[in-house]
Amino acid sequence: MRFDGAWRLEAGALAKHIAARTLVADLKSMHSLELGSGPGKPVRLAIVKDAVAVKGDPELSEQAYRLRLTPQAIEITGNSGAGLFYGVQTFLQLLKRAPDGSFELPVASIEDWPRLALRFLHWDTKHHQDRMETIKRYLDWSARFKANMIGFELEDKFAYPSNPAIGAPGAFTPAQLQEIVDYGLERFIQVVPVIQAPAHMAYVLKHPQYARLRADGNNYQSCLCLEDTYKLIFRMYDDVIAATKGVKYLYVSTDEIYYAGIGANCKEPYNPVNRSLKWAEFARRARDHAASRGRRILAWLEYPLLTEHLERLPSDIIDGVIGEEDYVPVENKKGMRQLAYVSLQGAEFLFPDHFNSGDSAGRLQQTYSAIAQGRHWKANPMGVFGAAWDDSGLHSETFWLGWSAAARWGWNPGTPGVEQHAAEFMNVYYGPRVTGMVEIYRSLQRQARSWQRTWDRVTSRVRAPGYGNSYAKGRGAERTDLTLEPPAKPQPADLALGPRFVPKYTDFLAEARARSGENDQLLHALAANFLRAERNRYNLEVFDALARFIGHHWDLLAGMADAERALGRASESAKKNDARRAVGEMVRAYNTVQRLDREGAERFAHLTAVFEKSRFPKGREVNGRKFVHVLDDTKDHWADRTPDLGYMQAPERSIGLDAWRKELYGVLQTYAKKNSVPIRGLAEARLEE
Repeated sequence: MRFDGAWRLEAGALAKHIAARTLVADLKSMHSLELGSGPGKPVRLAIVKDAVAVKGDPELSEQAYRLRLTPQAIEITGNSGAGLFYGVQTFLQLLKRAPDGSFELPVASIEDWPRLALRFLHWDTKHHQDRMETIKRYLDWSARFKANMIGFELEDKFAYPSNPAIGAPGAFTPAQLQEIVDYGLERFIQVVPVIQAPAHMAYVLKHPQYARLRADGNNYQSCLCLEDTYKLIFRMYDDVIAATKGVKYLYVSTDEIYYAGIGANCKEPYNPVNRSLKWAEFARRARDHAASRGRRILAWLEYPLLTEHLERLPSDIIDGVIGEEDYVPVENKKGMRQLAYVSLQGAEFLFPDHFNSGDSAGRLQQTYSAIAQGRHWKANPMGVFGAAWDDSGLHSETFWLGWSAAARWGWNPGTPGVEQHAAEFMNVYYGPRVTGMVEIYRSLQRQARSWQRTWDRVTSRVRAPGYGNSYAKGRGAERTDLTLEPPAKPQPADLALGPRFVPKYTDFLAEARARSGENDQLLHALAANFLRAERNRYNLEVFDALARFIGHHWDLLAGMADAERALGRASESAKKNDARRAVGEMVRAYNTVQRLDREGAERFAHLTAVFEKSRFPKGREVNGRKFVHVLDDTKDHWADRTPDLGYMQAPERSIGLDAWRKELYGVLQTYAKKNSVPIRGLAEARLEE
């Protein structure tokens, strides 16, 4: 049926409700449609308790809605305000452009409600701080995908009033965090603070005044045998609870507490039993403290908690990960609830593995399968948590396909399939005129994985060995950096050269040749869709900046090989006493590397400028207060390498091309002077044929 300006809004007392405002605003901004104000066919909005009969969890019933679409009238009815809001989102997604340019809707009657009450999207801000307008935009889009929870991993991006040293310069104030929360609540989204403690606490323990709380002397974990540790963490809880009024939950991250009960302050022997007991003690006390403030906690129940100690935990703790299969019967006996945990990105650099590649299942397929078939269904799940980490240089714009999938499959596990969701996401997020977006995502994924493969991994020059992992202290301790060897340089006396770059990196160079052409096609496809996209063009701008950043890597590999080959020709010319040709080839090599160095700086500057349109500069100084940069003792986070965004350029900087060029310049000057050959064209960007 046709939908146009002949329809009018009939909302009555709900005219100022967020559902009505969203309907009017999105029709205008996304479709250039305005509902009439005079006589016409009605679009009726209403809230009627129990309009849709839903058995079971009251939270599911509150989110239910009924949508009736007929040529004479449209009715969107919610069991509550949330249900009405979700009905409006479905209505907007059903609206399609007809071949003649008009808009049409199906004639239908829909009753709908979610399978899982809580649909968490994870915002990880360890290594960046989003601007306020960015966060509000993220909340708008989260609401469109029917997410109703945000796990906001704040770390030092919140100014803790009780401990001002913890908050990074420019961190969100309590008033700003409450503003974010209120904006979300209006859209039926709870912004739930996630506090990393007692592990992953380098953001706290790096400060000298908290050094005495370090477990076993490491920055990674606070000591659970000191009462002051509890006092500090619980004051942090109180700070975020006070700044998130209206939120029902607190996410107590019991993530990877590898060494509970270790250190000189602990009286009991450090062993698996005492470690588990100390873990359980922390979880119980955290729950009791949060409950006294009116909050229900979510926690990651996992190693090192032993199954027999699960009985010690209060039954109202929500298990956010179900770390062991053996936990399920105990949790069922206690009546505990769970979240279906999925990781939408983990250790990938630059861009997630959204799609299947070879024999490896992509994040989308893993998310689909995990939510539909995971072990949480053996228990009593109440939600889904879609985690996406910012540790590996990924901009949040790269997460939306995965975030939307977690929210959608949390609403209706098992349907639709991966392919349909991806296609429909592209239509909703960018508008119906974009083309080939799935292939753009696949291409960026291939480019990012190839970029990640085509570096040497060497023992880190900036990171000391790590403290350890869940297996033992010292395990997994080696830290590695990405780098490449520079091209070989000729000997000053006779220009003798033993090639090393080209022979060593034969496979890398072949990959660079293959990916360079694909990168060019990717940039053209992004440019074309930038013209077609009706919304979220900034997302495409981020993708373009990433593609250009990666594309420079292919130029870097090819260019360094060209420089070494030119120096090889210079060496051969010197053997033939052709000094003029030898000097010319050295100039060619010098100019090639100089161009690569300049272009690398330009691509990184462009990437930084694009990223910082939506986020503040990483590690910034505010009002004379400088960011304290200390590396995590345990996790090998790429983004830890530098206090600023420079970690993304660090692999290229580590090659030392500036020093290489200076050394080559010395060889060139010496040889040219010795052979009375003038040096022409040095440091020009173009290559002479």
